[in-house]
Order: sequence, then C-alpha cells, then structure tokens
Amino acid sequence: MTVNPPFRADIVGSFLRPAAVAEARARHALGEIDAADLARVEDAAIAELVTAEAAAGLRLATDGEFRRSWWHFDFFGMLDGVDVVELDHGIQFQGVQTKPRGLRITDTIGFPADHPMLEHFRYLKPLAEQAGLVPKFSIPAPTVLHFRLERDAVNPAAYVDHDALFEGLAAAYRAAVQAFYDAGCRYLQFDDTAWAYLCSEAELAKAAERGIRTDNLAERYAALINASIRDKPADMVITTHVCRGNFRSTWISSGGYEPVAEQLLAVCNYDGYFLEYDSERAGGFEPLRFLPVGDKVVVLGLVTTKSGELEDRDVLRARLVEAASIVPLAQLALSPQCGFASTEEGNELTADEQWAKVRSVVELADEVWG
Repeated sequence: MTVNPPFRADIVGSFLRPAAVAEARARHALGEIDAADLARVEDAAIAELVTAEAAAGLRLATDGEFRRSWWHFDFFGMLDGVDVVELDHGIQFQGVQTKPRGLRITDTIGFPADHPMLEHFRYLKPLAEQAGLVPKFSIPAPTVLHFRLERDAVNPAAYVDHDALFEGLAAAYRAAVQAFYDAGCRYLQFDDTAWAYLCSEAELAKAAERGIRTDNLAERYAALINASIRDKPADMVITTHVCRGNFRSTWISSGGYEPVAEQLLAVCNYDGYFLEYDSERAGGFEPLRFLPVGDKVVVLGLVTTKSGELEDRDVLRARLVEAASIVPLAQLALSPQCGFASTEEGNELTADEQWAKVRSVVELADEVWG
C-alpha cells in the first residue's frame, strides 16, 4: 500500500448530505437561522463524517463538501472578479437540468486571502489528523471556469475575450495552491469536467456555440493546468478528477479518453488522475498507455456512485487485471467513479448503500495491493 496519496483505496470527495445539514441549509435560506447556527450544524456533521470515513477503512478524510451547494460554483463565486449569476437555462444532463446558474467575469480574477474554503479546510485538518487520516480537499479546476463561460460572460475591460483570461486564471490558482499549502493542505484535488467534454463531439459543438475556441483546446488546457500548479511545493500532492457529469445520478458526456489522453496523462503535471470507468461511456483502458512510467497514479473509478447496487467483486478484480496489462499495477488505485453528491441534491442511493460502496473499494484494494 502507498504511504502518500492518492491511496490504493481513495474517494473523490463528496457525500450525501445528512438530513440535519439539508434542513439547516433550507432554514438558513429562509432566514430562520443565521450563518453561525448553520456552521454549527455543518461542523457537527463533518465531525461525524470523518469518524465514518475512518471506520470504513479509508486513509484520507474529506468534509463531504457539506458546506457547498455545488462542487464548483461555490468556489468560483468566492473568487475576486467572478460572479455566479442566474441564466435562463441550467446545465443539461440526461433528462434533467440543473438550476439556472452561470459565471460572469466582471474584473481581474484573483484568489482572496480570506477565501472561505481555506477556513473549511482548517476545520477539517485537525479532525482528520486526530483520526489518523490525511485531510483531502477538492476545488474545481481552472479549465472548468473557462469551459463553462457563456458567449458574453467576460467583461472586455478585464479580459478582451475568453482566451485572454488564461494567464490571470493561472495566477489566481497559483495563489490558491500556495494558500491551501500554507493552511496545511498536502492533498489537493482539481475536479474537472472539461477534459471529458473534450472527448464528446456534442459538448465541443455546444462550447463553440458559447464562443469557446475549441481548436487545440486540449493543448491549451494542459498549458493552463501546468501554469496553475507550476509552483506547487514538492511535498504537496495535486490530483485531478475527470468527471462526465454527476447530478442526481445522471450524466452529460460520453466518449473514451483517447482524444485527450496524451495531453492529460503525459503533459499535465498532476500527481494522479481519478478517471471514471464505471460504464461503457468511458471506453476502454487503452488510452492509459500515455501514462509515463514513474510515480504518477491513475485511480480507476470502477465503482459507480449513481446507483446503490454493489458491483461484483470478481468483475472489478478482472478489470483491474485488464488495466494492469497497460499500466503497472503499482501505478493504479481504486475509487468510486465520482462523489456521491456533487450538488447538495445528491445521487439516487441511500447512505447505507453509499458506505457499502466505500467499504467495497477498501476491501478490494486490500485484496489486490495489501
């Protein structure tokens, strides 16, 4: 088993919101309780979550994203120069649409020294360490902000167009990486839907309609990622989770990783990659051939979070063997395919089913690598 993350049995990060948290957030939205009352409920729920993560056999702990409505908009809306705005449409999943939210660049993008998620991490860190676990924190990748922009979402006084903001976006993320490091974070994850969308002709066409220049976008995104993490301290691990959409057990993108695999795996300077492989929509393992031999790890998301049915252990083991014919087993790990609640609504499974999934990942990893 590995000493450093990503671990042989790992998780993407989000968990189903407990009823107490959902109720408190609803009451806060109605003005029935204040922010301090809400924080107390969230604090208690996160403490219980860390205990549950330890009991499940994990070697890391997240805060389940219990303080967020969205996996990405909350973080982006707390940046300088970025506003979360209401649109006339949401993000279209298979058969369901999210709340109508979008992003607008109003001024130069910056990471503020008092970004609230730094305090979120500071609360998680001692809880995790007291339980003997490594605290892990997830933020959306800079590529997500760019890819989700609408045609007229950038103030030309700040940036001439969509592409002009790359340098400022990378600088803001370098500041974010350093700030999380200074807060004690040694395991940070960039959650990213953009790479999966680059594997889908349908999503690329939609991006072009929004004014995104799609030619050589994988190469430009790899450069953006590398510029964002170029000053990462040597003892900090930064991974990415490539997501195909996760909202109330539905999805967006289909297509194997082949169109982006070389840029993502060989060019991007991530330490690890959480790749979704829970359905045929992800294609085969052949694109993993671009992973350089060495320390980088691919965490195979073979266990779906979109349903409560447990996967057959023998089938999972066979798929690991298949992947190990392309990538050394020492450079592989296992996790659920995504979080269990990328938005506060959560996926369509129960808390008991959620934890059964986590335990199955831990148990199989112990069998294969332990």
